[in-house]
Amino acid sequence: MAQLLPSALVAAIDELGKLPGVGARTAERYAYFLLRTEERTSEKLAAVIAQLHRGVKNCPITFALIDADEDISSLYSDPGRDKKLIAVVEEPLDIISLERTGQFKGTYHVLGGAISPIDGIGPEQLHIPELLKRLTEDEVEEVIVATNASVEGESTALFLKRLITEAGIEVKLSRLARGIPVGVDLEYADQITLTHALEGRREL
Repeated sequence: MAQLLPSALVAAIDELGKLPGVGARTAERYAYFLLRTEERTSEKLAAVIAQLHRGVKNCPITFALIDADEDISSLYSDPGRDKKLIAVVEEPLDIISLERTGQFKGTYHVLGGAISPIDGIGPEQLHIPELLKRLTEDEVEEVIVATNASVEGESTALFLKRLITEAGIEVKLSRLARGIPVGVDLEYADQITLTHALEGRREL
């Protein structure tokens, strides 16, 4: 059967469909939108995407995302940030969520994922040695383990705790409080969420 769409459009649909969360129908809509809009819109998008790898890099200390012409993350170099307090997160974008609260004044450390044997991700793929180094060099007093409330996130948190303890590094280890979100009924809460909600209960 003859191809129903021009090859250039099919190629665009195929590439857009590789993006996370983008199914076949959504990829078709995106590609058709780009085709219908002004050519310079597509060219601008293509130029921005092409610049991603050249314009962004990881901070060598915190592994947060920074501009290619920066040396280290401003969230680390800022004298107003408390280097003795570190929030450990899985991915760079997790930093945005914590920063939006306006409550955290420490620094960050991005692991680059979570331990997940089924996905082939072990401790050796994460930025754990660099974290241990920072704990000593920055004389860190507290580490907030802010990994996700998933099996992988919990496993990573427990692994970090064991590793830091075995290394003989004296530091306070804390975990972000977990609980049932406002507006969610108990029947819809998963087991991990309910367990943390019970553990973190407080007096009325």
